[in-house]
Amino acid sequence: MSDLADLYPTSAIHPPDLPEPRGPLSAAVAESLRSPAPGAHRSWPEVDGCDPFGEDLQLVLQLCYELHYRGFRGVDEAWEWEPELLGFRGRAERAFLDALRSGTAGGRDVEAALGELLVEPAQGTGVSHYLSDHGTWWQMREYLVHRSIYHLKEADPHAWVIPRLQGRAKASLVAVEYDEFGGGREERMHSRLYADLLRGAGLETGYLHYLDTVPAPSMATVNMMSLFGLHRGLRGALVGHFAAAEITTAPSARRMVRALRRMGASPACVRFYSEHIEADAVHEQVMRHDVLADLLAGAPELAGDVVFGMQASELLEDRLAEHLLSAWSRGRSSLRQSFL
Repeated sequence: MSDLADLYPTSAIHPPDLPEPRGPLSAAVAESLRSPAPGAHRSWPEVDGCDPFGEDLQLVLQLCYELHYRGFRGVDEAWEWEPELLGFRGRAERAFLDALRSGTAGGRDVEAALGELLVEPAQGTGVSHYLSDHGTWWQMREYLVHRSIYHLKEADPHAWVIPRLQGRAKASLVAVEYDEFGGGREERMHSRLYADLLRGAGLETGYLHYLDTVPAPSMATVNMMSLFGLHRGLRGALVGHFAAAEITTAPSARRMVRALRRMGASPACVRFYSEHIEADAVHEQVMRHDVLADLLAGAPELAGDVVFGMQASELLEDRLAEHLLSAWSRGRSSLRQSFL
């Protein structure tokens, strides 16, 4: 069997470096994490008045949440459960969660929310439509960089919800996760397939390599998953988000395959998205008929949270799409630091 180092570069195995701060909030967190160990009392800045979707607060959440995943190089692992940092994170989370709730319509009609996701407009205007019909290779590579923040940890945030489900909902969600993690085969894990995609596109494959490069709208889509996953009280929202993702991925993946083939991309790039066409078409049915149906049969009070999870996902995806397409329409990079 190949050594792990033969499969991954060092940057993909070891924790990433701490990113550069983007304001006083993230500077306070980064400075604390660089200290030898937690314990000393610290003065934390006020969160009130900060843009909940802005660079500073979103980086705070990214820094705090990453402590529950791989952590950062040189950061004491005791920071993961340090009470003062958790308190500060909680204030940042409340600001983000309040903004998500304010930006969504709400409601309890899960079937209606699912119906909206299942119907695509005749004239689509999203990022995958643009890349399929008009996109250039440099824009495609930028998009792949944006998505690397999630896809190199694909399905990890959703794993938090497993012990919070019971019965058929749990078993069915685990079946979906099993596919996401390669069905027991490391080389088929979706995170591994995305690393192969990045390599095929001539990009760096290191975990969070591009964290300093991507803007807040990209981080927000991943922070939302971690927020929902790390709070039992938001388990309905995470399942709603997961269902929305599985429903909408297959059609967009088809467009991405068309776009990549039109651009002459490597087979490794195409493979990641072609894998999602078939897998997510099946996952959509499992999430709708097994996970959601069983969850709501046993806990109908979670219907509002499920709808919220779907709507919050759409809200943040729309914000990211607006950022990308606005920059590209002006011939500008959508990244904070262009890698071209």
